[in-house]
Amino acid sequence: MAFVQNFPFMSIILSLFAGPLSSVLGGKKAKWLNLAVISIIGAMSVAVLVFVAVTDEAFVYTMGHFPAPWGNEIRVGILEAFMAVFFCLIMLLCMLGGVFEREEEIEDTKQNLYYVMVNMLLCSLLALIYTNDLFTAYVFVEINTISACGLIMIKQNGRTLEAATRYMIMSLMGSGLLLLGICFLYGLTGHLLMSNIKEQVALLHAGGEYTVPLLISLGLMSTGLAIKSALFPFHSWLPDAYGYSTLSSAAILSSLVSKGYIFLLVKIFFRVFGFGIVRDSKVVNVLFVFGIAGMIMGSISAIWENNIRRMIAYSSVAQIGYIYMGFGLGTTAGVIASIYHIVCHAATKSLLFVAASGLTDVSGDSTKFLDLTGAGYRNKLAGVAFTVGSLSMVGIPMFSGFISKLLFAQAGMESRNKMLLTLIALAISTILNAVYFMKTVIRIYTPVPAEITREKGYITMKARERLPKSAALICFIILNLVLGLSSEPIITLFRRGLAMFA
Repeated sequence: MAFVQNFPFMSIILSLFAGPLSSVLGGKKAKWLNLAVISIIGAMSVAVLVFVAVTDEAFVYTMGHFPAPWGNEIRVGILEAFMAVFFCLIMLLCMLGGVFEREEEIEDTKQNLYYVMVNMLLCSLLALIYTNDLFTAYVFVEINTISACGLIMIKQNGRTLEAATRYMIMSLMGSGLLLLGICFLYGLTGHLLMSNIKEQVALLHAGGEYTVPLLISLGLMSTGLAIKSALFPFHSWLPDAYGYSTLSSAAILSSLVSKGYIFLLVKIFFRVFGFGIVRDSKVVNVLFVFGIAGMIMGSISAIWENNIRRMIAYSSVAQIGYIYMGFGLGTTAGVIASIYHIVCHAATKSLLFVAASGLTDVSGDSTKFLDLTGAGYRNKLAGVAFTVGSLSMVGIPMFSGFISKLLFAQAGMESRNKMLLTLIALAISTILNAVYFMKTVIRIYTPVPAEITREKGYITMKARERLPKSAALICFIILNLVLGLSSEPIITLFRRGLAMFA
């Protein structure tokens, strides 16, 4: 076994132990430990990605050298390694972009507790990406939930406490349904290892046995993860959680947490049931309908919103709808489009949150649209970054969102029964996206008279005044352009990874 094959397990363990260690450190030391851990795990994940891309073969790592069911397994292919690299990159940039807000908004005595939650969140995301065991996945889903709840409520005001309570209630409902589905499946197959379950499910399906219980199990797990990832209409917790938590929390929650659950759902589709069985079920049709509903209703809610952060949060509801619509098409092309949109949305939504923070910094810390008038002139880099993110979300060529929408349209053309509805939904959603994002861009570039600027106490901020945030914004812009201009190698990598994944 090559030494690099130990890296996925080492990554999970490193982030797992970094959490308790952060609890006994001071805030600044815990911050540097967190940044170092994310960077080290990112570097190891790059090495793993190169290894599996070169060998073109997935590998299984048996923890403690004990095979299942006594031991536990993790499985690594191109998709898993790519997601690990990407999640580490996004988390690192989110932590850099929100460093000043964390110091201002979180009590000094609780700074280290914040990094405990971030490290545990990273650990759970890596475990969801790599695990080959359904019950282990459930355990880390719960760790993910608790960590995310801590990130929301660490600011400790009325809004965040209410948002954390809503998040916990909805998330535990989703976890309960997921656990019920796993229990049903375990009762039918007698296995928890994904590869073993798939063999048994294939035998049961071929023999026409337990068709209804298998469908119920698939439906329960799909519904549970849909609730946890805020698919419409299970999104009521999302606007407050993203809108009022501290910047790093909002960026990480919108970019990564929901994507970890969605990636687990992809694993369940391909590596637990088999995508052929999922496609033949009615579950994909339900996901398709709710995905389209989310695309439209999330955008309509964003149009009526008067708070820039809540607007971006409602936009996430629409973008998650895109992902589930792609799954609902029931084709490999639709899944590839959804996976690409996971990546594009993570890169763009974190960019928008960090850029919006830069705009509010020069607008009296107000998130109201009226107070953001002319903010693009007062903080030029944040204005450019928000414009790039907005153009990407609308689907303008050169940016990442254009590629994902193009992939969705191509996938829709391959689905005869759903083609027309897919194309109409994409057109309507794109128009609605343009309404609320371009409205905001026009607002931040509308000049403000000098006397009003003085009266309201607006300030001007240069990029060098907050270097970590500026560096994060520049990296996010570059990442968006890379995803928009060099998409073909990434899509090819995803196709190879999905074939290996299945």
